[in-house]
This record gives sequence, C-alpha cells and structure tokens, in this order.
Amino acid sequence: MTAALEIAGLSVRSSLDAGTPLVHRVDLTALPGERIGIVGESGSGKSLTALAVLGLLPYPLTAVGSVRLTVADEAVEVIGTRSRHLDRVRGAVVGAVFQEPLVSLDPLMRVGAQLAWPLRRHRGLRGEQLRRAVLDTLADVQLTDPERIARSLIHEISGGQRQRVAIAVALAAGPRILIADEPTTALDVTVQAGILELLDREVRERGMTLLFISHDLPVIAGIADRVLVLRHGRQVELDTTARILHAPSDPYTERLVAASRRLDDLLPPLGTGLGAEGSPS
Repeated sequence: MTAALEIAGLSVRSSLDAGTPLVHRVDLTALPGERIGIVGESGSGKSLTALAVLGLLPYPLTAVGSVRLTVADEAVEVIGTRSRHLDRVRGAVVGAVFQEPLVSLDPLMRVGAQLAWPLRRHRGLRGEQLRRAVLDTLADVQLTDPERIARSLIHEISGGQRQRVAIAVALAAGPRILIADEPTTALDVTVQAGILELLDREVRERGMTLLFISHDLPVIAGIADRVLVLRHGRQVELDTTARILHAPSDPYTERLVAASRRLDDLLPPLGTGLGAEGSPS
C-alpha cells in the first residue's frame, strides 16, 4: 500500500539561532486510513512537526529533511517547495484543525462563506450546488440547524459548534490526510467526547489518515492506532498504541503513562483493539 505521508529526517530550526534544533530528525510513515497519535509535553515539537507537514512554518523557522504527501499516486515534496505552490495541496490533500477555532476562523465572515471557499476553490462548486454542499457539510459534522449556523458569525455560536465548523472547513475539500492539533483541549469534557467521536467517525468513513496531536495520553489512547512520542524535539519512540501504553521501551514514555490519570479505564488488553499489530483499524 502506498503511504499517504512519509516524513524522513525532519528537523526544524530557527534561522536566527544556530543552536539545538527545535525538532530533530523525526521519521514517520503513515498509511491511508491509519490514525497516528503524536504525544509529548509542551515544547516537545508536536505542533512544529504539524506545521512542517503543512508547509506553514512561520519565519524565522525552517525545515530540512523530507515530508512527502501522496497526490494521485505521485509524491509531492513539501520541504523546499514555495508556499504558493502548495496551495493546491492544502485543503485538497491535507487539512488541519487547530486548538482554537477563534484563531483559525475569520470573525468577520459568516460561517457559510468560510465553508464555501474551499468547496469553490478545490471542488469547483457554484450556485445551488455550492449552497447545498455548505449545508450538507455542516450537517455531516452533526451541527443541527445548518441553515442558521451558515448565516452566523463565529461569535454567535458556541465553542463546541465553532470547533465543528473548523472541522467542516478542514474536511470540505475531501483531504486524504487530516491533522488535528489539540482540537479538544479548550472544550469541556462532554463536548470533547463529541468532537473525538466525530473525528473518529469521519476518519473511518472517509478512509483518511489522521495525525492527532495532544499532550493528553488518555485522549491519544482512545483514537490512535500507533503513537509517536516526542521530547525536546526528539523522537523518543514510535509503536502501536497498545505497546506504548502497556510496554513502553523508553523511561520517558513510562513516566507519561504513569502520570496519565483515567488511563486504566481506557486501555484495551494488549493484543486487542487499537491497532495492536500496527495495521490501520
């Protein structure tokens, strides 16, 4: 099976600082339909890795190594490619949901207009087809009364609704890879559970690859097939979720597992569920 995403020797550093890189030689291959959790404490390089995959590292950060996305059976190299040349990739091949939708959504545009943009750009929809697709996409992320939501500004809807809108925008163009960077951290527990169920359903039904980034290991345990552990920008280990949680090979991972409350209620028996043999579920 052709990999959806291949990361090889990815490093991120500041062009203003010749010291230790912020991310150092991360390697990861993700298959279509596979769900990868990326976990680590604050400052571990999780979000920088995601931004490098998207080709969106801010100045003065630069990436070296390789990030290859599969597009129509051809590999597109992200690193070294100008941002404007990646516009056809973002949205259509890889989508992203971030922690705070108030940052990623435009406060001056109505929800329907924001959702219409990727549908028009990447799927070429116009007129009634576009209007119908906007409402259908809002309904797909389980937003009731999509017509009202489409007419709303983002300050007129709740935090959970805003995050669902952000997910709808990320999914609108039918990406093959979805990056979810701490998408539930700012939400209460009930809303968090609903968002996690939604992401799990969308990934399964669409056959997308998911990179789910979190500092919360129990959340990772509930959604990932494999887990990449980062610390201080370095790759600590990469293994199936069950083995990471039950038999970690690194002392740092052991400490993460030991510190995770609620974990016992979330762990499946070793060898069952959660991609125990490393294949996408």
